[in-house]
Amino acid sequence: MRTRVTAAVSVLVGLLAAWVGWGLYVIRTTERVPFETLERDGAFERRRYPATILVETTAPDQRTAFRRLFDYLSGANATDDELEMTAPVATVDETRSIPAPAQPSNGESVPMTAPVRTARSSEGVTMAFYLPSTVSLEAAPMPTDPTVHLLAEPSRTAAVWRFSWYATDRRIERARQALAAHLEERGLEARDEPTVLQYNDPWTPPFLRRNEVAVTVEY
Repeated sequence: MRTRVTAAVSVLVGLLAAWVGWGLYVIRTTERVPFETLERDGAFERRRYPATILVETTAPDQRTAFRRLFDYLSGANATDDELEMTAPVATVDETRSIPAPAQPSNGESVPMTAPVRTARSSEGVTMAFYLPSTVSLEAAPMPTDPTVHLLAEPSRTAAVWRFSWYATDRRIERARQALAAHLEERGLEARDEPTVLQYNDPWTPPFLRRNEVAVTVEY
């Protein structure tokens, strides 16, 4: 009996180590949108982001939006290029976890950069993936899906509140309130709606996950 228990514990420890190892591997190998930190106070940061290129779509739900964008990165574009995924994923008023990616198409893939950005409107969920810094608007392959569009975002200053674990409604709301309080203390005004930024894939352990609530502020 003791041998069986020991074996079971060893298996569980091995699975946990593999799970953590996978999460760390994804964190280290996924390109992230670069930024300059202007201020840091605990979980609060004020950052300066460079101009970026995004691929964006509006869909009835988050899963459909994610599938369209993932297909674009996987070769559903005019040149059949594959693009890598970049962190983070950005979401506005959408608190569900990032869906697991579908199997890529036969085309070449385009990398995606973290995070993914999502916004909710009367038309549904608007989600955007950041393209790698090496891809310009002129060089980015055109989407073959008419509901998917390329977008050039100018440089901006953002205020963010960072938190870990799964991005549940309660954790997101706490982060929003904390961010709003820090903005008020500094006399800063948000210029857009809060965005939820998620940096990890669905399989990363919760204690390794990185999430943020972000708003654009004056430079």
